[in-house]
Amino acid sequence: MPAQIDLKELHWLLDIVQCLDVGVVVLDRQCRIEVWNSFMENHSGLGPDQVHGRELFEVFPEIDRGWFRRKLDIALQLGTRAFSLWEQRPYLMRFENYRPITGEEDFMYQNITLLPLAAAGGEAERVCLLVEDMTEVARLKRPLAEAGRVPPAP
Repeated sequence: MPAQIDLKELHWLLDIVQCLDVGVVVLDRQCRIEVWNSFMENHSGLGPDQVHGRELFEVFPEIDRGWFRRKLDIALQLGTRAFSLWEQRPYLMRFENYRPITGEEDFMYQNITLLPLAAAGGEAERVCLLVEDMTEVARLKRPLAEAGRVPPAP
């Protein structure tokens, strides 16, 4: 039997999601946004009330719809995580670099994880999209790539 969460616990669990330094977006099967944490709000400039119920592709038209749908469908059908690393695809959503002094990059490099979320019946009905800022790693790897020590990022 699954563990029950009372209302008091739900409050601090939601607090954790809001405070993470990682983007958290929950999407339904039609890619409509259901959860949008403060990381996403801070980097997109859009609040939860502005994106809730909207299709991800409407909010971020730069996303390759076919590629993302395939990733999402695989995660939902197999019930396993799917990933996209910044070395393969620099970003999913084009967020501006937010480090004005040290920021040498034009945009935020991102690692993406898709986590299938199972409903009570066990079937995955939603996906949690995690967006991790990898800009500093990309910035530090560039001199190594230019020196020929590491393969360059795309």
